[in-house]
Amino acid sequence: MADPVTTQPEKPVVHVLWLNAGLSCDGDSVALTAATQPTIEEIALGALPGLPGVQFHWPLIDYEVGDDFMDWWWKADAGELDPFVLVVEGSIPNEAIKQEGYWSGFGNRRRVDGKTTFDQQPMTTSEWIDRLAPKAWAILCAGTCATYGGIHAMAGNPTGAMGVPDYLGWNWRSKANVPIVCVPGCPIQPDNLSETILYLLYQAGGQAPMIPLDDALRPTWLFGQTVHEGCDRAGYYEQGDFATEYGSPKCIVKLGCWGPVVKCNVPKRGWMNGIGGCPNVGGICIGCTMPGFPDKFMPFMDEPPGSRVSTAASGLYGGLIRGLRTITLDTVDKEPKWRHRGTELTTGYQKTWR
Repeated sequence: MADPVTTQPEKPVVHVLWLNAGLSCDGDSVALTAATQPTIEEIALGALPGLPGVQFHWPLIDYEVGDDFMDWWWKADAGELDPFVLVVEGSIPNEAIKQEGYWSGFGNRRRVDGKTTFDQQPMTTSEWIDRLAPKAWAILCAGTCATYGGIHAMAGNPTGAMGVPDYLGWNWRSKANVPIVCVPGCPIQPDNLSETILYLLYQAGGQAPMIPLDDALRPTWLFGQTVHEGCDRAGYYEQGDFATEYGSPKCIVKLGCWGPVVKCNVPKRGWMNGIGGCPNVGGICIGCTMPGFPDKFMPFMDEPPGSRVSTAASGLYGGLIRGLRTITLDTVDKEPKWRHRGTELTTGYQKTWR
């Protein structure tokens, strides 16, 4: 008989089903392997305090293949995995607009007639979402394609691609009353994704409140500020001092940077382990975390239309400010007049000794 003193209760297990069968390059899965705060290994191995047990069913790292891998998906469809978080990577094509074939799929359909058999017809990505969304504890959209459609949803695309909120509805709620959680990026910033996964796992385990989201369903603590607010080039903008060529440390708005209006924390967080990130290494922000990407931010590397007014005003204002600061700088960049050798005390102190 087991010792009641030393026997530890088993942790509840939260399953993570990672559906990367949308229209995607799998860049968000690859990006997640670079996360450091926390790492995906820390999450998968349960190495963080208070974390419930977690089991990933993710094509990138799963050692199970073929039918063994797909069994978990059919268990979720049958209601045998509870709770589970459905992670979607890639945009969702509109399967209703074609006459034959399918746009994207994941495994084959099954039917049960006394035993499990296959009909050898692909299960479309949208059908998986139709089946699993009502049963999921939460849905997490990883990357801009899954969140808002991304590159595949550009004007003129033949697939009618869209993000998960467009597919399910922006007011959709899971059976646990959790909204769709969107973590955009093309690709995603690694720590933003790992931190959001961690938050949802803590929430599922009763260790965190409802995840706070903005109007675009992004976590507010990650996307509450613009690129400009966290950029180390912002001071140049305020002084009306703009770069005219790449390689300059000055503000790069006139080279096509959309940072003043794009919600993203990369300038502050860096890309990997606090290092890198688009403006940090001299690259313009092209708005990849925004619902309007890419159509509303094109053409890239061309001065954003709205910036022409704001930079002109900043140039006038900044020129005056730079002039005033030059005067101030000229006074504070010198030592005070009383710091000198001699017999006379010139600090203004009234000496009490002879």
